[in-house]
Amino acid sequence: MRCFETRGPVNPEKNYVVSRTEETADFINRIKIGRYIVLFAPRQTGKTTFFKQAINVLVTDEPNIIPIQMNFDTYAELSMSAFYECLYEDLREEIVNVFDRRASVPPDTLTELLDDTILINAFSMRRFFSKFERVLNNQKVLLIIDEFDGIPQDAVSGFLNALRHVYLSDNLHCPYSVGIVGVKSIAQLNYDRSISPFNIQDDFNLPNFTLKQLQELFSQYTEETGQDFTPEVIEIIQKQTGGQPFLVNRFGQILTHEMDIPKTQTISIEHFLVAHEQMLQEQNTNITHLLTNIRRNPQYKRTLMKIVSYERGMKFSLDNEIMNELATYGVITIGTDGMCEIINPIYKHRIIQAFSPLFNGLENEYFPGDTDFEDYLTPPGHIDLERLLDNFRDFIARVGFRILQVPDTPQEFVGQDLLYAYLDQFVSIVRGAMYLEVQTGRGRIDLIIFHNGRKYIVETKIWEGERRFQSGKKQLMTYLKLEQAIEGYYVVFDHRETPTSLTETETADDITIRSYVIPVVQERPSSTSSIP
Repeated sequence: MRCFETRGPVNPEKNYVVSRTEETADFINRIKIGRYIVLFAPRQTGKTTFFKQAINVLVTDEPNIIPIQMNFDTYAELSMSAFYECLYEDLREEIVNVFDRRASVPPDTLTELLDDTILINAFSMRRFFSKFERVLNNQKVLLIIDEFDGIPQDAVSGFLNALRHVYLSDNLHCPYSVGIVGVKSIAQLNYDRSISPFNIQDDFNLPNFTLKQLQELFSQYTEETGQDFTPEVIEIIQKQTGGQPFLVNRFGQILTHEMDIPKTQTISIEHFLVAHEQMLQEQNTNITHLLTNIRRNPQYKRTLMKIVSYERGMKFSLDNEIMNELATYGVITIGTDGMCEIINPIYKHRIIQAFSPLFNGLENEYFPGDTDFEDYLTPPGHIDLERLLDNFRDFIARVGFRILQVPDTPQEFVGQDLLYAYLDQFVSIVRGAMYLEVQTGRGRIDLIIFHNGRKYIVETKIWEGERRFQSGKKQLMTYLKLEQAIEGYYVVFDHRETPTSLTETETADDITIRSYVIPVVQERPSSTSSIP
């Protein structure tokens, strides 16, 4: 039986695979017209798997194209001469491999060329391809280079200039098409910051999985095992992961193997919540890369928290070095409105967890008297969220200026951080589940709490004026209707010098919204008292 795979490229014979039929057809069409294609995307987004699938199609269905796949992942520390020596050995091996896969033998003229060639620099490489073209018998060469950012720094400009020379030549046509794949872009690799030598590139976008593709992926498992998923589970996996291939397959591993759910049971939302909780705690390779990358630079934290917390957001621009780096790491992307977005809710949750202090120092102040979290369950065992949030509002007022002493938390985000920690601790104690929902507007942290068969929705924001406050309530009302919920909670933190506290409940169209505007102290009061 096949399985879901997260440890490298997937194999259709061993693993469940998204076919990416449309993307493959687009890629092959570009090859046929001789494009020089570049794809730069974060690690573990399915690039290598995609190109292996495309090459398999070319080997089988396009006999006039010779697809040569290279990988530069071990080249980075090589000298210039060693780079071209290894490049030639790999080229030769891959050329022979293509003929082997097609059960054919290279012509003698090609064998002689391979035997007589020595590569020492970009010019000799260009001459080799010129000779290669003459022995091809009308076949066309596709050169795909994976992990291109492993190329030695000294070789970048010369290598790309040689390819550019071929592309622009009236007489040379080998390689006919090129695919360059990596994490860093050509501009990022061009360390001398000069004009890019590869300005003839055709950018190729490999998007994350769509809902339809997830349905295709999980249906393969169902066909082999008979175990089904409820449609809601597949939809929520797509929303929580944003279709990120590693995260999708990791959910598949947990749900179909690690949880040991009997095959007679349909995988339900309750099973998803268990898997989701594991995803928020475990240190898999994808999450480890995420957390390592966002901790590289102290400026990342403020940028990411501004993206998360403010409705006005931040305009996405790759000209901004911080945004460029975060996009390269696969942390942020451009939204449909041109603003920055965290790539998916799983990442957003892990980012908030990573930047929240382990202890805020105010945990013992949460409740007055002898009350505790469990006192906020009703007799039937449901959450009394109104009382719980009323208590949080009162807690913020009680602690006053001490809110400014929460460690490692910018003052402008401390209210949202404390609410997140407060609700997270509560949900853990009452054995519920909590996750961040996909945003339908910037500046929102939408918390979804599941407990005892019920769903509770809390939206948080930072005060940005009366107009945005009112529009936020309308957004929440729209979202509650979509979720077929009858109540929601709207918590806004007011950081103005003269904030206004507000608690109100409004009902419209049989939907109730409980709103809070909670003042956040801006500075510690003076220790000296005025003398009349």
